[in-house]
Amino acid sequence: MSDKTYIDAGRKSMEALLALPADEELMMLNLLKYRDRVEGTSDSGAEVFKAYMKAAFPFLKQAKAEVVFFGKPQTVLIGPDDETLWDDVLIVKYPSPGSFLRMVQAEGYPLEQRKQALLDSRLIYCKSNLMRP
Repeated sequence: MSDKTYIDAGRKSMEALLALPADEELMMLNLLKYRDRVEGTSDSGAEVFKAYMKAAFPFLKQAKAEVVFFGKPQTVLIGPDDETLWDDVLIVKYPSPGSFLRMVQAEGYPLEQRKQALLDSRLIYCKSNLMRP
């Protein structure tokens, strides 16, 4: 992992997301590295992220988003033996870029809780290459 950390989306990244077709389904790959302890609390970043997910669930439901996978990486099968693994991986499917943006911009969305929990993250837009009948 890099010495530089990333928690917030950059302007160019948001512009790229806005440029996607409005009706295109998207998958968001979240790579998550938690803080050992969240400042001002006795909670770990993993505990605060769990609370964030619980608070974010109604927003995900309203956005018609689906958590496809949430789990802990176990081992690197292809790559350097000393690869540092992320704490968790989360994949969420959204019906459109707009549904994702409306969700994270909605009043009451627990974005600050997410920021408190994470030491580092990646949020990667993925498009399926699978052929559909």
